[in-house]
Order: sequence, then structure tokens, then C-alpha cells
Amino acid sequence: MLDLATIRGVLFDMDGVLYRGRQVLAGVAELLAFLDAQGIGYACITNNASMTPAQYEEKLQAMGIAIPAERVVTSALITGRYLRSTYPAGTRVLIVGMRGLRELLLGDGYFVEDRLTPDLVVQGVDFETTYAKLKEATLAIRRGAHYIVTNPDRSFPSEEGLIPGSGAIMAALVAATDATPLVIGKPAPTMFRVAAEMLGLDPAQTLMVGDRLDTDIAGAHTAGMRTALVLTGVTRREDLGADPQPDLVVDDLPALLAHWREAC
Repeated sequence: MLDLATIRGVLFDMDGVLYRGRQVLAGVAELLAFLDAQGIGYACITNNASMTPAQYEEKLQAMGIAIPAERVVTSALITGRYLRSTYPAGTRVLIVGMRGLRELLLGDGYFVEDRLTPDLVVQGVDFETTYAKLKEATLAIRRGAHYIVTNPDRSFPSEEGLIPGSGAIMAALVAATDATPLVIGKPAPTMFRVAAEMLGLDPAQTLMVGDRLDTDIAGAHTAGMRTALVLTGVTRREDLGADPQPDLVVDDLPALLAHWREAC
């Protein structure tokens, strides 16, 4: 049973929880105001590697959500930290991804972009994926490049509905190469623990609010956190039969806020 009165920090997934595409979802402002009033810290944690934390801050501000870049943890950010701790400066990389991933990997000159003879193929979501990009990545992986994926999300919530995500591109490359990539983002526990450290909290005091069972809920449980699933993104109520089971299921953020007010 989830006791919301014991929670001192919240991690929010963004796509499907705070917004869909550029449409803010109901209850965001009210819930954040409640958390501020209660002295409960919060941050965002997302598998979406398409934008940088600074870009997310701008996007959130444009929707009336005031969360600074320092409180945004992306799978691209965690991927960059992992790669810098594992591979030497000058390592050659082929990137299948968008600005958020490219800037975090190439912005400081630590890695060198090489489309012909890379040591690493690093892949995230890419809304402009082409056959030519898949071909380059396939050939590089087959020549021995290590294959790293920022996150395994097969779909991506947009205003139009669910569209292909990073995991869909990964599926194509796995089918073409027979390679098994190293996946960095959720449901691996690293992102959750880094975000909890940002808030200065123990995972047991932290609530993960997400819309995916296979990444948000599974990963948070592995990291030792409590979980709340909102049904405004990918998961539907009919999907709830199998593990992992969230500690709380609510239709949306207003419903979560109502539960929290009752607990206080």
C-alpha cells in the first residue's frame, strides 16, 4: 500500500505524464504548486534523448511549467556520462539520433564523429531516420563497432497518437545486425538513482510518476522507489494484468493530487 505521506521527492516522466507533444496535460500546475507548498522536491526523468536539458527547460516554460534544466535528467545525459567513464577521449562515434544526443556527445570535443569507421554506434530516437542512416549504422556494427542505445521505448506519445520511438529503430538495427545493444536508459536503475541524488533523497522516500510499466515502473522498483502510474500516456488499464505492478494507478495527475491531499 502506497503511503503518500512518507514521500519527500517526486520524479516525473515527461512525455505522457506532464504533456503530450506540445500539449500540457491536466493538473500539472496544481500538482507542482501542492508539492512546493508541502516542501516536496521534484525533478524530471525521461528516456527521450531528442533534446538537451536546456531545451526541455524552454519547452516546459513555453507550456507554463517552471522546471529548470538542472532538474531534468535525460537518457542522453546518462549515456554521455557512461560513455565518458568507459571510453577514452578521441573515441570515434556514429550517432543515430537528434540534437539532444548529438550536443551531449559532441559538444565538448571528447568524442569524434566518424560515419565511416566508428568505434561506437550510439542510437536514440530520431524523427528523421532514413534508410541511409540505418545502412551506415548496420555496416558499422557488423564491422565491430560497439552498439549503445539510449533507451528501449518502442513508441513515443505525440499529439497525433503513438509514433515510433527509439526502441523501434533499435528493433530494425538488431534485426539487420543480430547484435545485442547495451541499453542505458530506463528501465536500468542508473537514471533513477542519479535523479534521487539530485534531490538529496533516499530512493525509498522518492515516488516515480510514469506512464509506462516496462520502463518507468519496472526501473523505479529496481531502484527501490515507490511508483504511481498515470493513464494519460502509453499504458491503458487493460494492460495492468502482468508485472510489474505499480503501487498506485490513477487516471491522471488531478486524481493523483486528490489521493495526496487525502493522505495529508
